[in-house]
Amino acid sequence: MAEQKESSVLFSLKELMNLEENRIQEEEAEKERKAREENERRAREESERRASEERRLREEEEARRAEEQRKREEAARLEAIRHAELEKVKHEADHQARLQALQAQQAHEQQIALLQTDETKKKLKLIVAIGAAIVLLGGGGLAFKLKADADQKARDDAARMAADELARKELAQLKAEAEAAQKRMADLQGDLANAKDEATKRELEAKLAAAKADNEAKSNAVRGGGRRPAGGGGAAKKSGGGDCNCPPGDPLCSCL
Repeated sequence: MAEQKESSVLFSLKELMNLEENRIQEEEAEKERKAREENERRAREESERRASEERRLREEEEARRAEEQRKREEAARLEAIRHAELEKVKHEADHQARLQALQAQQAHEQQIALLQTDETKKKLKLIVAIGAAIVLLGGGGLAFKLKADADQKARDDAARMAADELARKELAQLKAEAEAAQKRMADLQGDLANAKDEATKRELEAKLAAAKADNEAKSNAVRGGGRRPAGGGGAAKKSGGGDCNCPPGDPLCSCL
């Protein structure tokens, strides 16, 4: 009877130990499962974080490249504007120079035409005077020579006066243009000092450079006396024996 009870107790203890071992195994299995799930969750979160970080970096890189491209395009646009403005200023300066040269040529041609007309009238008067002198003096050579010398001097004086007047007018015009160019330079320098953005500064700098070139050209012309007066340096050519193709009475001819 005692042995049966002892066996029963041992069996119960063995059952309890088995149950405890099963419980411990189940707890370990549960812990492993939870640890595995936690690891998997962390791995997913890390993967998502990395993917988000890569996406953010990629978007930032794309934004940076887009900004650089925009800046390059803006710089190219401003450079094109500056180049176009320089070309415009140069074209306007060339146009003004050609216009002034044409006006000066027309004035020169008109002066020559007037002098040639006066010269023709004077020749006719001279012929009449010579004929009258021949009739009155019976062909006296002295009176003829005196009359010819006086008429030549009158022609020379008239040509010099016309040339001096034309040179004076041209010099006065050059002085006025030089003063206007200096005033424009001063205005542009003031605008440049007050300019706020780089594009405006570059545009004003281009205009100022063109104004400086224009002013320098006009100042050089003024210092040179405008158009060269009649007889100013042309005597050497004449005395040197060179050919002279100037129209008669041209006040600007270097052969006078």
